[in-house]
Amino acid sequence: MKIALLQFAPDVGTVQANIKKADQLLQQSKLPLDLDWLILPEMAFSVGYPERTTDPTPINYNSTVTVSPGGTILANYRKSFLYYTDETWAAEPSDRFSITTLGSLGPVIQGICMDINPYRFTAPWSDYEFATAALQPAPFPQGPNANMSLGQRPSEYPNPHNPVTLPTPGGKNDHESGGGTASNNPLIVLSMAWLSYLTPSEIAGESSSPDVATVAYWVERFQPIVERSKQEPGKPWYVVLSNRCGIEKSVCYAGSSTVVKIESGDVTLFETCGRGEEKIIVIDLDSAPKFSVKSGR
Repeated sequence: MKIALLQFAPDVGTVQANIKKADQLLQQSKLPLDLDWLILPEMAFSVGYPERTTDPTPINYNSTVTVSPGGTILANYRKSFLYYTDETWAAEPSDRFSITTLGSLGPVIQGICMDINPYRFTAPWSDYEFATAALQPAPFPQGPNANMSLGQRPSEYPNPHNPVTLPTPGGKNDHESGGGTASNNPLIVLSMAWLSYLTPSEIAGESSSPDVATVAYWVERFQPIVERSKQEPGKPWYVVLSNRCGIEKSVCYAGSSTVVKIESGDVTLFETCGRGEEKIIVIDLDSAPKFSVKSGR
């Protein structure tokens, strides 16, 4: 399975300019034609995707949407744990994290940034709410399109050459993709706008180096999965973390987008973006990770 992460620094309010920048990065990167999924950061285009319902009394959510090459909406996820800035405009959904089966990608659990933290920073650290949800049994696919590729409508075979600007899986059939990860553990995917404690000068001085403290924190928030992997050797887990970079007023973002592999208690990283880099990385989950990470225990 091949996954691309687009890390960039959008400017607040300049939606069309941000879309143009993302398109330019995509065109320059020469994405493989057999790409399965392109993941963007949280609020990648500055004001979107803030979902607004069509209820008589509309409700706002901080959401991500998964779109096929043909423009079909395949999944809509609403952020469950709101950061304090989200609480000024968005509501918590009634349902929290869940695993869904998304065609050829198999079981997937999606989250947004704050979702991996303790609820409102007041829940016990050891609750690990998001990671614990990922450990629940995956649902059995149901319905007429349960075995359909993510990039495929009924009676439609998508064109993998289509340009994309939203998180978009590619157009392979199930027998070509293998139906998710080899272990059939849920693929964990997070869109993020994660802040850094580094100063602007520290980020600019080593923009191509990841924010190590941030990556270590992300890994620690998946400690229950590290422990489970010790009990089930040879069944890897993959955590996809697509973060934004850049500086917004006095706020610095951590960048450092990466994919984490957790297997038999070992934690490794594939290619990782720098803390200040605007770039796209493509990760083949069948390839060997590049870095070893010591987990929290």
